[in-house]
Amino acid sequence: MDYHVSLPPSTTTCLSFKVHRRQPELVTPAKPTPLELKPLSDIDDQQGLRFQIPVIFFYRPNLTSNLDPVQVIKTALAQTLVYYYPFAGRLREGPNRKLSVDCTGEGVLFIEADADVTFAELEEADALLPPFPCLEELLFDVEGSSELLNTPLLLVQVTRLKCGGFIFALRFNHTMTDGAGLSLFLKSLCELACGLHAPSVPPVWERESLIASTSALVTHTHREYDDKVEPEAVVVGDFLVSRSFFFGPDEIAAIRRLLPTDLHNTTFEAMTSFLWRCRTVALSPDPNTEMRMTCIVNSRSKLSNPPIPSGYYGNVFAIPVAIATAKDLMEKPLEFPLRLIQEAKKSVTEDYIRSMTALMATRGRPMFVAAGNYIVSDLRHFDLGKVDFGPWGKPVYGGTAKAGIAVFPGVSFYVPFKNRKGVSGTVVAISLPVPAMEKFVEELDGVLYKCLNGRL
Repeated sequence: MDYHVSLPPSTTTCLSFKVHRRQPELVTPAKPTPLELKPLSDIDDQQGLRFQIPVIFFYRPNLTSNLDPVQVIKTALAQTLVYYYPFAGRLREGPNRKLSVDCTGEGVLFIEADADVTFAELEEADALLPPFPCLEELLFDVEGSSELLNTPLLLVQVTRLKCGGFIFALRFNHTMTDGAGLSLFLKSLCELACGLHAPSVPPVWERESLIASTSALVTHTHREYDDKVEPEAVVVGDFLVSRSFFFGPDEIAAIRRLLPTDLHNTTFEAMTSFLWRCRTVALSPDPNTEMRMTCIVNSRSKLSNPPIPSGYYGNVFAIPVAIATAKDLMEKPLEFPLRLIQEAKKSVTEDYIRSMTALMATRGRPMFVAAGNYIVSDLRHFDLGKVDFGPWGKPVYGGTAKAGIAVFPGVSFYVPFKNRKGVSGTVVAISLPVPAMEKFVEELDGVLYKCLNGRL
């Protein structure tokens, strides 16, 4: 199958190339695995996680190696599925919308491909950051595979580049795992690809520890799952445009100049409060509109009764929400949204997590509120930039493949990245309607001067 892909022109070149894909195949565990039905946790199967997330990794060539990345990864994948065998099964839905994995050993989807382009050409065309204009060819959506139930839980595509580099792309069902869990899976995949006989951190299922008991009570007010639904600031059907922004030490320092010098804050808090405000200004909602900022909080360290095992690869996070009117966000100092974000993060305790599982079990596993919401997921600490299959080393870019999730564009992921100047920082992909994106860039430039005007 040959497909022609065109990339937008960069400052120096207009690049086009062809992708040749072989027919998708199923990769099954390398050894027999248990046949059983394993319920997901009450965090896993909430409505807001019933979708697929694509991630992508770009590798430079190693001219001293004659190993084929397709065969290396395909073989390691079959071996890894012996340990992570639920991924080779299929999701089923039972009473009260409860999801379980039917561990059938049917396997995961795998696509072998070749692209008529070099790594250097992709780099020159600024095609190594979201949005990837060729994503649909580098991670092909096999017909029927994006459904939630009764379909493969992983889709993997390895695309060789004509220079010897390659692209590793993977799409996973979010009900099965989160960023930390995916990192464990990929770590195991890399270890087996590099010759280890078993993962250094054995995977642990134990989803029952996050299934609410019949007597569990909702003890907190979970505004993230409010029943009321207001009109969305980003109207479905708006023509959206995506763009990546780089935040290095200079950009973070510029943001912090807007904050009191004695106000303790993390890079995440400073950057998130700034992006929340800029995005609100860009969308220009009615001043009285309720705007939301949802921080995805990895909650593994919050749980002690029982503690979460190091090999646990299910979802363990909360999504506390900070809420303010558009008027307050646009007019008050940056300290205002930053403190709201700090309070939201601080609200997550073990009791909060248990309360959330009870809410899911008793309220039909509701969707988070999308209206006026901006969701941020920080992937900087999950080692996605260290996915190393051997001779090719670490990826130049490793992280989520686009902004947004499913049909909801208001999600950004923080991905570690080193730019062309060798500066380490964070890449954030934003998706907005075209007029709003123009305002967003103006707002950023107004604070960061011309830091973001050039190419990354």
